[in-house]
Amino acid sequence: MVDFLHERRLEGLVAGLDEVGRGPLAGPVVAAAVIVANKRVPPRLRGLVDDSKRLTPARRAQAFASLRACAADGELWFALGAAATREIDAINILQASFLAMRRALARLAKRPDAILVDGNRLPPGIGLPGEAIVGGDARCFSIAAASIIAKEVRDQAMRRLAARHPGFGWESNMGYGTRSHLQGIESRGATRHHRLSFAPLATARDGV
Repeated sequence: MVDFLHERRLEGLVAGLDEVGRGPLAGPVVAAAVIVANKRVPPRLRGLVDDSKRLTPARRAQAFASLRACAADGELWFALGAAATREIDAINILQASFLAMRRALARLAKRPDAILVDGNRLPPGIGLPGEAIVGGDARCFSIAAASIIAKEVRDQAMRRLAARHPGFGWESNMGYGTRSHLQGIESRGATRHHRLSFAPLATARDGV
């Protein structure tokens, strides 16, 4: 169960960060940054927030709606950042993930005093103290909230792209390398939303 133990060890406003979309063959990598006021669970979020991977799609959508409602009422602040496929191919997925996190932090309405990041490395160039926590999205409330927001926003973006680029199954595989996606690449070629630096796309022909 997620809690605020890590947030409460740090002084001032603490932002939790997480990213979604490192592994797919297509689409952006999306990061979210979340600051929860007073480092306590807003009543409407009790029992809702957890690592996005442990939530069913319905529960994740419910949690996302509640997080947005809390943000509208000033109980928390969140912001999003992304790195496009072109940036991923240019600087690699790790650096693109860090770039998305920096963009999310820069867009927060409140400047945090410290950060917590899911993973084993802090994004370079942040200029803030913080801690990288392996499995943080299953342990820290603010990171878990960020994981939900990033996942929902990226999934919505992939569904929109699926409507414009049918035949790859993005509405269900979200750009991951499933059999249907690989078959789509083989028959249609790569789109501008594919990561051409990722195998097997490095050898895919230009397509739709």
